[in-house]
Amino acid sequence: MNATILIPLLLGWLGGLFVNYTADVLPRTRRFSPPLCRNCESQFSFMDYLALRACRACGIVRSLRTWAVQIAMCASFAYFWLNPPRALGLPLSLIVLVYFAVITVIDLEQRLILFPTSVFGAALGLVVGAGVYLKIGLTFLQAIGASLAGGLIGFGIMYLLYQFGTLVARYRARKLQAEGMADDEEEALGGGDVYLGGVLGLMLGYLYILNGLAIGVLIGGAVSLALILASALQRKYSSNALMVFIPYGPYLIAGAFYMLFVG
Repeated sequence: MNATILIPLLLGWLGGLFVNYTADVLPRTRRFSPPLCRNCESQFSFMDYLALRACRACGIVRSLRTWAVQIAMCASFAYFWLNPPRALGLPLSLIVLVYFAVITVIDLEQRLILFPTSVFGAALGLVVGAGVYLKIGLTFLQAIGASLAGGLIGFGIMYLLYQFGTLVARYRARKLQAEGMADDEEEALGGGDVYLGGVLGLMLGYLYILNGLAIGVLIGGAVSLALILASALQRKYSSNALMVFIPYGPYLIAGAFYMLFVG
């Protein structure tokens, strides 16, 4: 085995640690803070957290998500190392990969896209978008303009979908109340999804953002349909199944990932 493959595996392990750390602390404290045990909330020591050891206070082992992220990031870094993406180059692609993983894990677990991650994403998105359009022959100012135009388009489309989702959420609330259930204040789309649309628009620019959002929406729709069919097969289907909202951030990211690294 080529010893150089150890480099991306080590970088991927560190990237996975960062993704797990941000997913553990940012939703809880909104800042970089000491990680706590998910069970007893005892503080991990620096070395215990890095080594993925069980909590010394209560003995609970690290979550399945922790290990899944570590393995997935190592595998992804190794693949990108062996097959460097042409559009962005290897270093920037790895940074984008880590950013996408942070957003995906937090949104899947918490149904939350944090504003600080959107601010960082906007800066990263402008760099990525400008890089993409410089590669296809635009001048620096033209590349910046193409990225900013994509950001406006992505933000605008997601804002319109957010407004439509607000109407759906109001209908859902009335339906729940009519059936004697309390409104759980779920949103079809959150404000974070709107910011994420802008971030992905900056990355993809005006030429590719529509395709990226369309792919993401189609993937999210397919997942929603699969959930409804699974509910029907288990004979648990009701009209309320149509009112179950899913986190859309990961599917929007899937569309952007496809456009940046596959399409």
